Amino acid sequence: MFAKSRNLNLKTKPDTRPRLRIASLKIDNTTLGLSLLLLVVIIGFSLAMPGRFFSDATFMSVAFQLPELGLLTLAMFIPILSGGLNLCIIATANLTSLLMAWVFLTWLPPDASIAMQAVWLTLALVGAMILALVIGMLTGALVAYVGAHPILVTLATMTMVNGVGIYLSRGAAISGMPDIVRFIGAETLLGIPVPLIVFLLTAGLVAVFLERTRLGKYIYMSGSNINATHFSGVNTHRVLIAIYVISSMLCVIAGLIMMARFNSARMGYGDSYLLLTVLAIILGGTDPNGGFGKVAGVVLSLIVLQVISTGLNLMNVSPHFSLAMWGAVLIVVLALKFFRARFLQKRAGRMSAAKARAAQP
Repeated sequence: MFAKSRNLNLKTKPDTRPRLRIASLKIDNTTLGLSLLLLVVIIGFSLAMPGRFFSDATFMSVAFQLPELGLLTLAMFIPILSGGLNLCIIATANLTSLLMAWVFLTWLPPDASIAMQAVWLTLALVGAMILALVIGMLTGALVAYVGAHPILVTLATMTMVNGVGIYLSRGAAISGMPDIVRFIGAETLLGIPVPLIVFLLTAGLVAVFLERTRLGKYIYMSGSNINATHFSGVNTHRVLIAIYVISSMLCVIAGLIMMARFNSARMGYGDSYLLLTVLAIILGGTDPNGGFGKVAGVVLSLIVLQVISTGLNLMNVSPHFSLAMWGAVLIVVLALKFFRARFLQKRAGRMSAAKARAAQP
């Protein structure tokens, strides 16, 4: 599918960030900082709410709420790695969940066995994947062949998908999911919530895909320099289409988890997650211009954000204030990244100048 080049250099932007060496391990500053932040947050909320925060109930709440945001974040992560953006992730998740809900309520008998429910769940997922494929191919084709900016393209597809979903559902929720869907959203396996298992498996597959496959390396390369990638012999148009198809496919899994958690499907679920997905990706060490980022950093930042959100909820902090706080945090993180990049660039320039002077006779 993708053009091959014998001498293709698959290296992406080098990670020039300083690393802390501990014994024989190398821990990058993002992972170390997020780990320390998580520790500080847990200790702080535990001291502020003794006996309430540090409990099994709190951490089970985190484990059940994290996956839906996490899956949407992975759907946003792939386009950002390529230097793009996908504003249509939540609309795609909701529309595909509406399709799955319609399949269940229209075709699944009320007294169907678990085996029959599993069959119809598979068929509903296939239908949702086909719908996501269409949305992803349309988005990717507009970005690749028309050359429009991903923000404009995905804003247009988001508006279109939202309009179609609201028109077909009349803005109402479709509720009454079968037992197998409720099991996915509310039950545990070996003490681990099923949604968390789904999220961790998906995150692991995405990490392996990005780091071990040729297409994954092409995605990093496109984010580093898409023109250089094109002249290396890579069909960047196909890569861009694949990026938005994969992003839309991840939205299907997110839509299933949201439908299972709410026991219903409706356009508008999860609208507040769009900001948080970008915040989690940037906080996890991903370059907002593309070319660098790790799934592990994104997962760790998601854990930090979800723990903070749960703590604020226990303290009865207004969700509107929390949303404003996330926006402020995103601004601060972006500003810090900008000034840090300028500092490193100036330092590298000074070092180069010093070496040049030292080399002069």
